[in-house]
Amino acid sequence: MALLYITRKEHFNAAHQLWDSNLTEEENFEMFGKCANPNFHGHNFDLFVCVKGEPDKNTGLVMDLKILKKIIREQVTDELDHQNMNLDVSWLKGQMPSIENISIAIWKRIVPYLPVGVKLHKITLWETQNNFVEFFGEGL
Repeated sequence: MALLYITRKEHFNAAHQLWDSNLTEEENFEMFGKCANPNFHGHNFDLFVCVKGEPDKNTGLVMDLKILKKIIREQVTDELDHQNMNLDVSWLKGQMPSIENISIAIWKRIVPYLPVGVKLHKITLWETQNNFVEFFGEGL
């Protein structure tokens, strides 16, 4: 049977600050630029969640996209939308909220809720028009 990949796009707005307490203020601004703003800064994030599996013989679906939408919203976007990721999101506490770390955390939040036979293939998180990260779960 064929292995297919399906993707769901969601959107959220959130604020964060990139700041390493082991660095001086000058070093932080040199490393992170405007992203080190002490008053935080925000982005309009686009999240793409790609899963893979074989289509069901009866329905022809790899997964009901309504279920994937529900998982993403309940486990990720409802918790991130219009939040400060440094201060308000319990599952990001204690880590630098870079798009890289956010992507890894999103992966960990989604995997336990996927139906049997469906695997998470890739998380793509767009932070700006020009900057995005792709994570395939490698190293977990």
